[in-house]
Amino acid sequence: MASFPAILPSWKIGDLGEKQLHFIDQAEIEVQGGNGGDGIVAFRREKYVPAGGPSGGNGGRGGSVILVADPGLQTLLDFRFQPVIKAEHGAKGGPNHRSGASGADRLVRVPCGTVVFNAETGELLGDLVGKGDQLLVARGGKGGLGNAHFLSNHNRAPRQFTKGEAGERVRLRLELKLIAEVGIVGLPNAGKSTLISVVSSARPKIADYPFTTLQPNLGVVPHPAGDGVVFADIPGLIEGAHLGVGLGHEFLRHVERTRVLIHLVDGTAADPVKDYQIIQQELRAYGHGLIDKPQILVLNKIDVLDPQQVAEHAQRLSAAAGTSVVAISAIAKQGLDPLLQRVWQCLGRGSQRPAELDLVAAKSIQS
Repeated sequence: MASFPAILPSWKIGDLGEKQLHFIDQAEIEVQGGNGGDGIVAFRREKYVPAGGPSGGNGGRGGSVILVADPGLQTLLDFRFQPVIKAEHGAKGGPNHRSGASGADRLVRVPCGTVVFNAETGELLGDLVGKGDQLLVARGGKGGLGNAHFLSNHNRAPRQFTKGEAGERVRLRLELKLIAEVGIVGLPNAGKSTLISVVSSARPKIADYPFTTLQPNLGVVPHPAGDGVVFADIPGLIEGAHLGVGLGHEFLRHVERTRVLIHLVDGTAADPVKDYQIIQQELRAYGHGLIDKPQILVLNKIDVLDPQQVAEHAQRLSAAAGTSVVAISAIAKQGLDPLLQRVWQCLGRGSQRPAELDLVAAKSIQS
């Protein structure tokens, strides 16, 4: 089997590394199954067998291209440098009825969470989520027939043979959707990167201006039970994101696999309720069930607000959303324990699961 170059992660997971590459979550490649080997024409030529018959063997089957999900990969970057991926051709047949060797399958590693489409028709071919999931994307061609296959009572010395079939050739579009249980969403500069940096070992770029984060960040947040939960900091969405404004589609796709959303609202914004409604409208308009996911509404940056402002903002947000509000300051590490307790409860990992999962009453928001 062919070897593959090592691929460094394009975002940091926990403390697994400090190396950063550009985040690549889409790629187009062409895959081609190997051609089947040709059959051959041959006859037995043995000293004591004067009437030796046809003995041409069949060709071997071509190898297939198979995608395999590998949790050690976190980017589609490498496919930018492998536009065409081919499996091995089958060998031609041999004399004495020997069949040709089959071509080796080409196993291509992709990150867990890769969705595969036919780039020409748009057909969904598969979704590789778990470790070791496989998807055959280009089947190898059948081997040709040797002349021994055509022996009959009417044709004792056939000279016919067939060529091997060509392998399938398919153009694929690969899309990577993050596999994280918790997604952090909000407008630019709401404090998402700061939050993931203080609850996990992730070290995203942080600055006090919009669009600091241009690629998702992953962090593993330890759970009291001993395991970890993957959080994803989704880069700032803006109004019109569902239409592809900015990098809307690229970012919204990564929310699809999450089980719980933390909706972070900037407490210092001119109108926190309006900011909340903008994101809710984008989640609803994008579809794919995003608006139906359990959400935890969080008011951030309370360290620079007086208690009366915090109470007023929380009351207005709660009324608009139909759910309670968790008030925190990510940068000052205030209110993080109650927030994480809410997360564990929504994931069913708390000591008591709440009667309701605080589904946001988005339908009550005026369009």
